[in-house]
Amino acid sequence: MKSIYTDDYISIISVLRTIRIEKNITQLEMAKKLNVNQSFISKVENCERRLDVIEFLSWLDILDIAITSVLPTKYFKEDIN
Repeated sequence: MKSIYTDDYISIISVLRTIRIEKNITQLEMAKKLNVNQSFISKVENCERRLDVIEFLSWLDILDIAITSVLPTKYFKEDIN
């Protein structure tokens, strides 16, 4: 069966997971901060459930990271001066 997730989406989730782990935040702690169950975090990180844009922004806020540290660079236009 073909995945419904693109390589870019999988990459973004992988980066979010890596940063969560590097910051020593457990899935349970992340879940409490997002007011969801731990299984929600697990399903997102295993690409069994897709994040919507508001949930994605909440993850960035909790991890205290900029969107540019997660999205592939191809989504950013060059700064033209």
